[in-house]
Amino acid sequence: MHQVRASLNDVSWRQRKEVAADLQTVYRAATADDAYFKLEGFTEKWDGTYPTISQMWRRNWEHLTPFFGYPADIRKVIYTTNAVESLNMSLRKVIKTRGSFPNADAAMKLLFLALEHIAQKWTMPVQNWKAALQRFAILLGDRVPQDALA
Repeated sequence: MHQVRASLNDVSWRQRKEVAADLQTVYRAATADDAYFKLEGFTEKWDGTYPTISQMWRRNWEHLTPFFGYPADIRKVIYTTNAVESLNMSLRKVIKTRGSFPNADAAMKLLFLALEHIAQKWTMPVQNWKAALQRFAILLGDRVPQDALA
C-alpha cells in the first residue's frame, strides 16, 4: 500500500517500526469505521511528532475506504506488494540499461522477453494467494479462469 510507504518517508529510522505498527492497526481494521477510529488513536499518539501523516490519511480517506470493502484475504494480497515491487524493479532495470529504443515495439519486445526470463525464476507464490484467488472467483465469477483455481 503506497499510502503507508509515503507515510513513513519522513519518519526517523528509530521510530519507523513503531509508527508502522500503529499504522498497521489502521489498514488492517475490519471496517472503514473501525479504521477511522484507529486513525484517531494514531493521531492522538503521533500528531505531536509527525502531524503530516494523519493529515495525509484524512486527505486521501475517500480513496482508501473502498479498500475496506474487500474481504481480508484480498486486502492482505493488496497491501503485501513485495512481489509486485520486485517485478517492477526487474523491469526498470532492463529498461534502464538499454538507454533508448528505435520505437515502442522494440521496448515492448524487450519487456516481454524480460518477463519470460523473470517468470522462470519465480519459486514462491504471493503470500495467501490461494485464499485471495478463491475470493476473487466468488466476487468476479467467470472472469477468473477455472484452471487458475486448481
